[in-house]
Amino acid sequence: MNIGITCYPTYGGSGVVATELGKGLAERGHSVHFISYAMPQRLTTQFIENIFFHEVEISSYPLFEYQLYSLSLASKMVEVIEFEKLDLLHVHYAIPHAVSGYLAKQILQASGKDIKLITTLHGTDITLVGLEPSFLPLVKFTIEKSDGVTAVSRFLKEKTLTNYQIDKDIEVITNFVDTDLFAPSKNLELKNHIAPNGEKILVHMSNFRPVKRVPDTIRVLEKVKKEIPAKLLLIGDGPDRSECERLARDLGLYNDVKFLGKQDAIMEILNISDLFLMPSQSESFGLSALEAMACGIPTISTSVGGLPELVVHNEVGYIAEIGDVDRMAKYAVSLLQNEKKYDKFAINSRKRVLENFDKDIIIPRYEQYYEKVIAGKG
Repeated sequence: MNIGITCYPTYGGSGVVATELGKGLAERGHSVHFISYAMPQRLTTQFIENIFFHEVEISSYPLFEYQLYSLSLASKMVEVIEFEKLDLLHVHYAIPHAVSGYLAKQILQASGKDIKLITTLHGTDITLVGLEPSFLPLVKFTIEKSDGVTAVSRFLKEKTLTNYQIDKDIEVITNFVDTDLFAPSKNLELKNHIAPNGEKILVHMSNFRPVKRVPDTIRVLEKVKKEIPAKLLLIGDGPDRSECERLARDLGLYNDVKFLGKQDAIMEILNISDLFLMPSQSESFGLSALEAMACGIPTISTSVGGLPELVVHNEVGYIAEIGDVDRMAKYAVSLLQNEKKYDKFAINSRKRVLENFDKDIIIPRYEQYYEKVIAGKG
């Protein structure tokens, strides 16, 4: 197949999943055309022969006080669809990609051509941004007009149907991970550098938005340190980073909290860690927890959204209520002090990913769904 993919090219989960999907499809012999304002982050590390990137150019005409990315994107979609003879267009994150995709589809239909449009919903495009009054009618309309719609969890599917009162068949195709890449690996030199006195290493990775509740990870560390020596690695950056740095200083933990910023070497960092923390207020799936589990790292998460579909309580980790840092800390201490249970949870974490969320399981499901939509059965 000849497939167009539009996504945000940044570190966010929707862009990561879309990029990894494109790479996986290319490995399976398909031609994949990424259409975005910048090269997706995870495409920059290697050359893949049948992956192509088409940059969206945005007009800077003085009359336009605000950049018209949605329109520029739609125009670029039309150009790529026509000249590259795409079989379908797969957009990730409803705003504005589904809107631009629908407009491109209408432009092509006006000249007697057609393109199948598939929209994948990832989370905040439905549960947060899409519910704003200025966006809600557009999100509802473009979901209903897409030829196919997928969601990354059962939770997100039900939220979409309920919040937007949509009568639409939505296919649940979960996020996935390359388990050859994200796999247990020892790096004692790096671990000893981060934790020279044998401290346990907690880790969190996100975009540091308020919904991720990153300060909770620091409060968990404070309580864990009262029982066992520990450090916290924070991967990522965003609006709450300054608050987190202030909190770490106020609690006297600044030397024990390492702010690593945005990182490409995620696997290396995960593999020196002992426990992954995800205290989110809202999470449609939890891709970063999935990557940690693939490396055999037990996870402590909140009970929100799609996380219970991934983190099985008392099997691969523990689940607590939002904001219950006392409970999360108790879970962390009990697991880190029980080597036998910890090893069991680590094995279970890796096994759960291999059996349910490996790319070789999920990418064929996308292929089957593409074929179904192209055949007009979406």
